[in-house]
Amino acid sequence: MKLFPNLVKAVVEVLSAIFEKNVQADKAIQNLLKSNPKWGSRDRRFLAETSYSVVRWYRLYYEILGHVPISQESWWKILGIHWVLQGETLPPFPEFTGLDVDEIKKKRSAFKVVRKINESIPDWLDTLGEQELGQKWTQCIHHLNSTQRVNLRVNTIKTTKKACLEALNKEGINTENNEELCISLPDRPKLAHLKSHQQGWYEIQDQGSQLIAPFLNPEPGSLVVDACAGAGGKSLHLASLMNNKGQIVAMDVHHYKLKELNKRAARAGVHILTTKLISDHALNTYENKADYLLLDVPCSGTGTLKRNPGAKWRLTLDFIDQIKDVQQSIITAYSKMVKEGGLMVYATCSILPSENEEQVHSFLSTKSGKAFELIKQQSIFPELNQYDGFFMALLRKTKA
Repeated sequence: MKLFPNLVKAVVEVLSAIFEKNVQADKAIQNLLKSNPKWGSRDRRFLAETSYSVVRWYRLYYEILGHVPISQESWWKILGIHWVLQGETLPPFPEFTGLDVDEIKKKRSAFKVVRKINESIPDWLDTLGEQELGQKWTQCIHHLNSTQRVNLRVNTIKTTKKACLEALNKEGINTENNEELCISLPDRPKLAHLKSHQQGWYEIQDQGSQLIAPFLNPEPGSLVVDACAGAGGKSLHLASLMNNKGQIVAMDVHHYKLKELNKRAARAGVHILTTKLISDHALNTYENKADYLLLDVPCSGTGTLKRNPGAKWRLTLDFIDQIKDVQQSIITAYSKMVKEGGLMVYATCSILPSENEEQVHSFLSTKSGKAFELIKQQSIFPELNQYDGFFMALLRKTKA
């Protein structure tokens, strides 16, 4: 790999923005790419992949360096450490002067027995993970440090998996045939310009996330409320499972997300979906009316660190404590929309039991929760190149 000083300098700018100015990684990368529109695809890929890799291994690298980087000079050294550990020979840039390749490798080897450094995570997260998951934490955090492939969910309203695979291959996209309706793209290509994408033949959706809508398993013709819809990937999946028959009400607190969902629904050929901003009026409108309710609640996102490694450095214990209060308030307030005999799924993209099983059990012990029974629950732990971490619980309302 040949390193060019201007591109290395660009990565340094991105890392400085992320760690010194608290800019989210994707935003920092997007901002720099916008300011350099003439860069080719190879340069753009180099900037993104290198930046995300350093974000992922930030602690390991600064422990090898001996201190947290606080200047452009130290960020260059961090990048030098990164490339040494990638097996690359460093070019004779003056910024790399003083880096001892043998010493870097020696320190790397020594840190393999210290999990919080070897897996590049904050002390508090390592402690919390072990407290909540015990021995399983070591495997979980190891898989969460792998890179995630792009996964697609075939839109059966418009096509079949076989036809979708054939179309993507004709468009020059390398594919892997995963379980059910999932297709993996090992090369992380751009998709927006493809005819198959514009025709709504698929949605980008993690393979683990694709298990949540079938867990609710709504019947065609039903009234379904997706009360934390976001950009609506699961709403569109629900519509596909319902054969585009019935009614889906997608709710969220952000208008811009619902606006984007309407565009995605039109492209996907979904005509049974309406969007509403969350409000007391909206909740009261559907009180005791929903056949099915999906609550994919806000959470720590600890199950998604493969595709969002920057979250390791932004999360705090205080935030996790606060979001657990939000989760309990949502399940208590929103569950009233389920009619007697109706079904509800509580889901998160967290791997922490305190956000998952414990929240469900806490809800069932409340006045509102006593109207429900737990049917089943499932934890999906991160796997190499496949699943993010998710949790889902299916509950039935037994009395109004």
